[in-house]
Amino acid sequence: MFSTFLVSKDQCLTCNNQVLKELGILQGIFGAEIDRIDGKIVVSHTDEVNREEITAKLLSLGFPERKEEELEADEPSILDALYSLKVKSLKV
Repeated sequence: MFSTFLVSKDQCLTCNNQVLKELGILQGIFGAEIDRIDGKIVVSHTDEVNREEITAKLLSLGFPERKEEELEADEPSILDALYSLKVKSLKV
């Protein structure tokens, strides 16, 4: 099964590597990917570990999960910024 966690986009690569290493220690997790652009962590796991345990581990590592209402207040992704520039250039 997969669980997706929305986190801050402003984490460093070293922090990301540490998170992947620490998640791998949890029994039942067999993979994870961090998408820094969209601020997502996708964790592949069995039912030996539940979402709450993974959330607690991420929080202990400095990656608190964002709530949906916080997404609008977050900075735009690079793709959003590029799209905005393209739209502005078309209006000229």
